[in-house]
Amino acid sequence: MPYRVDLRKVGDAALDRLVELGALDVELSGQGGLAALMPDSVAPEHVSGALGINVEDMSVTPAVGRDAGSVWVLSPRPISIGRLRIVPAHTEAPDALKLLDGAAFGTGLHPTTALCLEALEEIVGIARPDAVLDVGTGSGVLALAALMMGVPRALAIDIDDEALRVASENARINAIDDRLQLMCGGPEVVTGMWPLVLANVLPGALIEMAPALVRRVGHRGQLVLSGIPSSVDRDVDQAYQRLGMRRVRATSRTGWIALVMQASW
Repeated sequence: MPYRVDLRKVGDAALDRLVELGALDVELSGQGGLAALMPDSVAPEHVSGALGINVEDMSVTPAVGRDAGSVWVLSPRPISIGRLRIVPAHTEAPDALKLLDGAAFGTGLHPTTALCLEALEEIVGIARPDAVLDVGTGSGVLALAALMMGVPRALAIDIDDEALRVASENARINAIDDRLQLMCGGPEVVTGMWPLVLANVLPGALIEMAPALVRRVGHRGQLVLSGIPSSVDRDVDQAYQRLGMRRVRATSRTGWIALVMQASW
């Protein structure tokens, strides 16, 4: 697991040296200090040796992962995905989606979330659905993004109570909580059919919940599936095609796949 190094009053070349060592992220701090996330393959002694300082002059602490530990950056930061801008909750940024820095998955940094958001923007740009179902909502980022893109209402579900609490607070911060409904559970707890269903979860869960998830897709409705490593793309695809979903397109990034599928009924 990566670890964090904090340094005080380092030289001008320290940042470049840390990057050369394989730092995952580096930030300048006040009064000439520096913070970095280092991979566990680089021992603190190697860092101190490269910088010409003693280990005792460094503060070494466990790294804090973003997106449930799957993305390693020092602190939240603004990012843009398509026309959507995502910023930390405390940021003054009109028209941006503001997210708390919490443990719930979905900061926008992970490729699976970015792929989902890009697919969502394309779908909404062609024909805006009147509602969205977000399965495994995490921070609520997909449902909230849909609402900010003009979708009138969204239902977000998750089996994790803490994720639902974070999603609720994110909705309140963005002043769209009146258009978001939250429920605890999987797709089997939902009734009705939806023109657009989003699910960014692990591939095993996607395959297991396929029958229940497909029943939630309305007439000619679309289904966006993400969280799929490229090695199991075919397995997930076949699980849904057997249930009557037609593959429309797939996009990929750094070994991850997102599928856009459409109901054949």
